[in-house]
Amino acid sequence: MAGRESGTRIRGIFVWNLNFNADGAGGEIMNTKKVLLTGLLIGLLALSSSQSIAATGVSHPVITAYFAPEQGRYGDPLRIYLAAEDSNGEMLRIATQVTQVGYGSYPTDWVYLKPQYKKSFAGYLQWNTMSNHARSMPEWTRITIKVSVLDKNGNESNEIVLPYEFVSKRTDSQVPAPFDQGPVAKLGHIDVNLFNPFKMGDHGDDMFRR
Repeated sequence: MAGRESGTRIRGIFVWNLNFNADGAGGEIMNTKKVLLTGLLIGLLALSSSQSIAATGVSHPVITAYFAPEQGRYGDPLRIYLAAEDSNGEMLRIATQVTQVGYGSYPTDWVYLKPQYKKSFAGYLQWNTMSNHARSMPEWTRITIKVSVLDKNGNESNEIVLPYEFVSKRTDSQVPAPFDQGPVAKLGHIDVNLFNPFKMGDHGDDMFRR
């Protein structure tokens, strides 16, 4: 009886080990299949997306370089230097949005590009910061300028974010490459009129704001 029970126990352990190993191997095979299938699906999606872009010719403008000083006196002209390109040659306009601490965001300003700049350009936008809504601006007033380029189909480039601060002393900044190579074209004017949030309720400025 003892030998028979021992043999039965050994056979049971042997069968259990076989089942365990089979289950473990099957699990590993299933996991491997899942990983391979997931990788295949990702590859197919990426290939389909690239083929779709190639077939439709969709591309976005790209801002390749930019520069603007970070400080300046209120009323002084501000130049925002910008270089961009578009492989399809369909760039149409430049969007500029200004946000002012203590006031909020102003409507987006649009500068339409000349035909010779539809494929590539390197130039500057000029903003005459003196506003017909505010005869003065507190020193250290901070604004943020966001600029992007759009093509004729509405495809937008990368957006650049430029911090700017009004100070009482004139500051001179050296313009870096590629904007320091000879004359730089003026792309257009930014038409944003700032408000002095501390004077908006001052009746003495009513005539000036009209």
